[in-house]
Amino acid sequence: MFVLLLKTNIMTKKLIYIIVFLFCFTTFSQEKAFKDGEWLKYRLSYSGFLKAGEAELKLTEKNLDGKKVFHAEGKGRTSTVVGWFFKVKDRYESYFDAEKTIPYKFIRDVREGGYKIRRDIEFKNNKAYINDYRKKKKSVKDAVNVQDMISAFYYLRNYDTTKFKKGDEVTIDVFFDSTTYPFKLKYLGDEILDTKFGKIKTQIFRPMVMSGRVFRAKESVSIWVTADDNKIPIYIKADLRVGSVRASLKSHKGLANPFQIVVE
Repeated sequence: MFVLLLKTNIMTKKLIYIIVFLFCFTTFSQEKAFKDGEWLKYRLSYSGFLKAGEAELKLTEKNLDGKKVFHAEGKGRTSTVVGWFFKVKDRYESYFDAEKTIPYKFIRDVREGGYKIRRDIEFKNNKAYINDYRKKKKSVKDAVNVQDMISAFYYLRNYDTTKFKKGDEVTIDVFFDSTTYPFKLKYLGDEILDTKFGKIKTQIFRPMVMSGRVFRAKESVSIWVTADDNKIPIYIKADLRVGSVRASLKSHKGLANPFQIVVE
């Protein structure tokens, strides 16, 4: 059991990262898919039976330097049992233009065991101004036509995929840490998914990611997205070398559009 918990700690850390990361790339819509006050909460589990933690994403309309913006905040944390061995408490924030969904500021505050990061990034004139508080280091990088991890989620939610065919892809550039990464998402098809809310019509996507510290080449990640005008991830599964990590929508409020249930 101890070995299982240790493995689960690592998987939980990855899934919390995946939740925040994949939020950015999984949803598309013709209508306005979000509004002030939207809140999503997810349950994280290992192999479908061991509760590993929770992740939340909320959206608030604010004013930043005289500009109307949305403030999006994503949080991830381990459950009490898993936290005994490896505690994860992550927070990601984004301030982006309310109309054009252009990122102005991104905040990353990560606490994973003894590992800590506090880094702010301001986007201005195709540059990223990075302030690493832990290392007491500042730097400037090129950041042309990019999104941050969180703003990309909202940017893509207004993208039209109604005419997508199996195999169609979407590509976007995302700035993370100090580098711009290309990210590709492949459409796999539709599925009626049985959930705690009822049967939901979904679109399935698969991120084509580069292997590295978060994803491994052998990992297979799939995301089920509601096929209504909200376009929110309702289920995520990452197959690993041993078992799998999953995230399922636990609760929601403040949606911009009706949450559609399939009536048979």
